[in-house]
Amino acid sequence: MSEVKLHVVDIPVPEGTNVIIGHSHFIKTVEDLYEALVTSSTSIKFGIGFCEASQKRLVRHDGNDEELEKLAAEVALKVGAGHFFVIYIKDAWPINVLNALKQVQEVVTIYAATANPLQVIVAETSQGRGVLGVVDGYTPVGIEGPEDVKERKEFLRKIGYKR
Repeated sequence: MSEVKLHVVDIPVPEGTNVIIGHSHFIKTVEDLYEALVTSSTSIKFGIGFCEASQKRLVRHDGNDEELEKLAAEVALKVGAGHFFVIYIKDAWPINVLNALKQVQEVVTIYAATANPLQVIVAETSQGRGVLGVVDGYTPVGIEGPEDVKERKEFLRKIGYKR
């Protein structure tokens, strides 16, 4: 019988960036994610890290921002789960790219897209590592009241996402 070890991997989210993490299934993921990102926004800066699950088992990486690409590759290696990918973006928001990423044929799931503190729960067996889930941000402290609803609606209109 195989043992399972659980790990909590803290994912750094530098000021001014968002991180998107997910699971895919094929080596061409890096190139296809690159194309989805670069065609989603003219101003986006990004880095991608992807854990190859067979053959050479390398962390594949790409991007149009050297610093974000390096960070994405380092984080992917730290998580170390087969077919896991991490994307760091700046000068764009996840809402600008998520649908394009979900349409990439190799993408199996998106675990999180956030600027919040992020942790990945990883299970490790004798075969390798897999992502069980994520902790995105903090635990709620209550239920919004009428003033909170008003504030939320005003904020969305202020930033242009609602009229």
